[in-house]
Amino acid sequence: MTAIPYPDLDTLTPELRQAVTDRASLNIFRMITHTPGLAPGFLTMAKDLLQHNSLPPTWRELCILRVGHRYESVYEVYQHDIIGKAIGLTDTQLAATKTGAVDDLDAEHAAILRLTDVLLDRHTLDGAYLDEARNLLTLNQLADLTLTVGFYQLVCNFLNTFQVMPEGTTP
Repeated sequence: MTAIPYPDLDTLTPELRQAVTDRASLNIFRMITHTPGLAPGFLTMAKDLLQHNSLPPTWRELCILRVGHRYESVYEVYQHDIIGKAIGLTDTQLAATKTGAVDDLDAEHAAILRLTDVLLDRHTLDGAYLDEARNLLTLNQLADLTLTVGFYQLVCNFLNTFQVMPEGTTP
């Protein structure tokens, strides 16, 4: 199967080309320009989920990495392992994002992974899971957790369909 080529950045509008280069021309941001009409909104949402998320950074990264592992998205896991390590996730926490095994985590980190899995499996939090989430999270954090899981499902679907690999590698 032939790999999907990256768009030629020189053919983009100056604004979109600048948006990609401002983000270090990472492969995901280059590939997303196949949809020039949606790319600006995608880039804004991606930035906001990382910079304005009410979840503590370790919770956010546990969530994102769990989605990445569940979707078997090589690129997503590669990028967010780097971010996770930079913000202080431990090897035990990183391993838990891969397996979903939470026995070695504190209660809050275990809950974030569990709630992420429930959202992935059931597409909602209700009943006891919603009660657990409301006991741990503010409503702002619950909204951000739900949006983070959903956005990174979209991201992983895109990355996998377009076979986006870490910079410097090929599919």
